Amino acid sequence: MKKLVFILTTFVALTFTQTATAQKTIVDVALGNEDFSTLVAALKAADLVGALQGDGPFTVFAPTNSAFAKIDKEALANLLKPENKEALSNILTYHVISGKLMASDVVAALKKGKGKVEVKTLNGTVLTVVQKKGKIWLKDAAGNYSEITATDVAGSNGVIHVIDTVVMPK
Repeated sequence: MKKLVFILTTFVALTFTQTATAQKTIVDVALGNEDFSTLVAALKAADLVGALQGDGPFTVFAPTNSAFAKIDKEALANLLKPENKEALSNILTYHVISGKLMASDVVAALKKGKGKVEVKTLNGTVLTVVQKKGKIWLKDAAGNYSEITATDVAGSNGVIHVIDTVVMPK
């Protein structure tokens, strides 16, 4: 009997934990990961937190702190100023696609597109996803590349794919 109670208790606890985890939005997931602290600060400065906590679904190509560190410190500090909210919002929404694209969806699209597929971002411009040297990369409007280093970080309203460089629109 004790064994049955233990099993049921464990099952209920695991089910509750999985349900609670699944309820986190993509913003909540980013908030809970120290490696996205610069991204979270930028989302707050651009007043995009509320929008990305909405129903979605969204696919976010999320730059890590080290990705943001590749940007000149003065330029980044300048972007985070209130008077540059529109420019920052334009950059951040260039990292977001409407809809939930899991890694398997991206790979399927790349196969269909012979190693290249264009996706429309929330800022209304195109971001190119390419496959080269066995890896998947984002190519921005300036022709710069960012490697997708981790995939399928799920939230209740979408998915995050981690990238190693901030992509920039024109």
